[in-house]
Amino acid sequence: QVRLVESGGGLVQAGGSLRLSCAASGRTFSNYAMDWFRQVPGKEREFVAAISRLGGTTYYTDSVKGRFTISRDNTKNTVVLQMNSLKPEDTAVYYCAAKATSSDKYVFIRLADFADFGAWGQGTQVTVSS
Repeated sequence: QVRLVESGGGLVQAGGSLRLSCAASGRTFSNYAMDWFRQVPGKEREFVAAISRLGGTTYYTDSVKGRFTISRDNTKNTVVLQMNSLKPEDTAVYYCAAKATSSDKYVFIRLADFADFGAWGQGTQVTVSS
């Protein structure tokens, strides 16, 4: 199973930026579609952004379109979430997730997609103050 470690979270004022990174190890990184999810206490983990195994396809939840960018570097086994124009409602624990796939056309956007053979990082806290 691939192992994932997130970094880059922190406290930022509204309108600011943060760059989250997820480092993968243990398996061939380019065999995995990668996602970012986020979760606030008392709520279900929600989808934020996804990128296909070779980076040819990306997808975002509506609330972050135009503000967040997901990218990956398969030579460095990392996926990055660049977050700009942050809002207080972006405050959450952000999780990196991996799902093995053979296609570069598809991404996974449902939490249930990761129930079987999905991998998760430990999460990194993002707090946006108003």
